[in-house]
Amino acid sequence: MEQFLIEHKDFLLEHSYWLYVFLFIGTFLEGETMVIIAGYFAATYGYLSLPMIILSSFTGTMCGDQLAFYIGRFFGPRLVDRWSEKARARVAKVTGMLNRYDIWFILSFRFIYGVRNVAPFAIGMSAITNMRFFVLNFIAAAVWAIAFGCIGYFFGQVVQQFFDEIKHYVLLGLVAVVILVWIIHKLRQKKPAPVGSI
Repeated sequence: MEQFLIEHKDFLLEHSYWLYVFLFIGTFLEGETMVIIAGYFAATYGYLSLPMIILSSFTGTMCGDQLAFYIGRFFGPRLVDRWSEKARARVAKVTGMLNRYDIWFILSFRFIYGVRNVAPFAIGMSAITNMRFFVLNFIAAAVWAIAFGCIGYFFGQVVQQFFDEIKHYVLLGLVAVVILVWIIHKLRQKKPAPVGSI
């Protein structure tokens, strides 16, 4: 994988906008894993820009959740009636959390495992106004994109620094092994012959 990235560096740099489009689509549908990987590649290989990663991720997740919100608003009850009992239970769980925490839930649902995908749809079925959800979704998407983009980027920097430093230790280790083998070989050569040997 690394060899492929190195060999096709010029091509990837020239067509990097497609990587941002791919990131937009990925975060539109799902997300934080792709953002972290993109941040990692930005730090490690320099093919992507962290600000552009954050912008693409923000736009993708913002648009995806706005769409899910409006689907819930206009088609929610009819769709939920066709869903499985498990899916309906997840919608009910989101509705309960929304009723209890309201603003804080909208700001944080992207970070809650198990409700992230269904949350904007369920919120669309609630009494939350369109403008209120838009503003809170905007803030939450920005925080989410910045957080995971930076996590991936700084993780890439740490990994790169670790491997840059470990190279020296590996080299020292190899030198030490060579010296040790040489010393053992010399000691064996100087070992006195057993008594009675010719």
